[in-house]
Amino acid sequence: MLLSHPRMQAARVVMLYYALPDEVDTRHLVDTLLKEGKTVILPKCVDKEHIEPRQYTGPDDLAEGIYNLLEPVGKPYHDLDSIELIIVPGMSFDSMGHRLGRGRGYYDRFLAQVPRAYKIGVCFDFQRVEQVPVDDNDRVMNEVISNKAR
Repeated sequence: MLLSHPRMQAARVVMLYYALPDEVDTRHLVDTLLKEGKTVILPKCVDKEHIEPRQYTGPDDLAEGIYNLLEPVGKPYHDLDSIELIIVPGMSFDSMGHRLGRGRGYYDRFLAQVPRAYKIGVCFDFQRVEQVPVDDNDRVMNEVISNKAR
């Protein structure tokens, strides 16, 4: 579904996440986009408050990071304005595009730095809820996609 999305097809620079076991799996998508010639960016947790975008060039770019996650080990990607599309994980999303993350604010802080990027939240259908709690620091998704069409 994401691969055929018009925003994905049009984007040259895409930021995704390398999925945890309880998240929508993006690992195959990461490699497919790379094979299609897109610039693929993955987040790296650099401390307990910040993620840093890193360019992904293949599976050898990954190593276990701060939370035992597979994360990119390459150089930081500094051209934030070139990121056209960001695929964002979450614990739940509501119909207004609000996202409930894991509570550390990593994505909200990062998304504040890339206001022009189109943000698609991805989740399993059971993670779509009527309302999630929000505050002034939360960033709204432009769109939310689950594994079942609505």
